[in-house]
Order: sequence, then structure tokens, then C-alpha cells
Amino acid sequence: MPDAEHPQLYLVTPPVFDQLTFPDRLSRVLDSRAVACLRLALSVSAEDEAARAADLLRPLCHERDIPVVIQSHFRLVGRLGLDGVHLTDGARSVRTVRKELGAEAIVGAHCGASRHSGLNAGEAGADYVSFGPVGDSPLGAGETAGRELFAWWSEMVELPVVAEGALDPGLVEALAPVVDFFAIGPEIWGEDDPAAALARLTAALD
Repeated sequence: MPDAEHPQLYLVTPPVFDQLTFPDRLSRVLDSRAVACLRLALSVSAEDEAARAADLLRPLCHERDIPVVIQSHFRLVGRLGLDGVHLTDGARSVRTVRKELGAEAIVGAHCGASRHSGLNAGEAGADYVSFGPVGDSPLGAGETAGRELFAWWSEMVELPVVAEGALDPGLVEALAPVVDFFAIGPEIWGEDDPAAALARLTAALD
């Protein structure tokens, strides 16, 4: 079960970012409070684009002992010196990816609002599952992952669970007792000061 007072923070990059300014913005966020993981959620179509992004951000995280996972592109994990992958297709790819990356890699699976998909992902070898969006969002099928899903999971399943998608301070406060991680990205990167935005969003965790 999660530590009710200490869910951890899991940052998610923008799909596209300014390579000149974003590393400094990220560094200021990483230095503002403890972060457990960074996800490269890149909308790239070429390996060299992903490599440039990874080469910019990986050192910032690794020097702070923060693992870096890439969204979906699991075949780039070893080539780019990353720590694992975040899969977006529920449980479907977990077993294959786990076999390819090995036991040491981080393999996470986003499972929408499906308890069944989350359980299957865990059985297939995922290190964590994420559910979301937890708030109102036009993305996906329009179904939100409610607090009851996280409460059931935290009581019945040992596998770490991540809440993400359209978070606000009220949702963070409500979900804190029943989640292990909050994945935060779009909620802060559009702000002039993302570190301050993160502080406001997660004030209930202090």
C-alpha cells in the first residue's frame, strides 16, 4: 500500500520542447523538490530526434539519481542509455517488452481506467501501472479513473500505482492517501515558472 503521507512525484516532459531553454526549466523543477522518475513523452518520428532529447535531459536526471524512461519506444532504451519504458497500450506489450529489456529495466504500463488491464499488466511483469486521466480531459475515450479505483488498488494490490492526467490541487489532496506516484507534466510546463506551479499543485503533500 502507498505511504498515505508520501506519494512520490514522477515528471513527464512535453511532447516537444525548446532544446535551449527546457533543460534549465527542468533543472529548476528537479531542484525544487524530490522527483522519483522522468518520462520522455516525445512526439518524435526519428531516432536522432529522440537521441538529442535524451542526451540533453538524461545527464540532468542521472546526476540527481533520477531514472529516465521513454514513452513507447522501448527499442531505444539501451541505445539511449535510459532506464526503461512507459507503455501506453495497457497490458498488451508488457510481456514482450519485459523479455526484450530484461529484469533490470523499468517497465510501466498506462491502463486508462481499467482495473482488469492493470491486473494483467502486473501479471505480465510491469513494475508499475498508471491510471488516468483522473480529471476532466478531452483526451482518450472520455472515461476518468476515479478515486475508488485507486482505493481498491491500494488495498488489494502491492504493485505501485500512478495517478495522472488533468490533475489539480484538489485531486492531488484527495488521491494522496491511495496512490504511490503522481505523474505531472502538462499541468506545469505551460506556466512561466514550472517549479512554482508544481509547488501549488502539490501543496497538499507538504
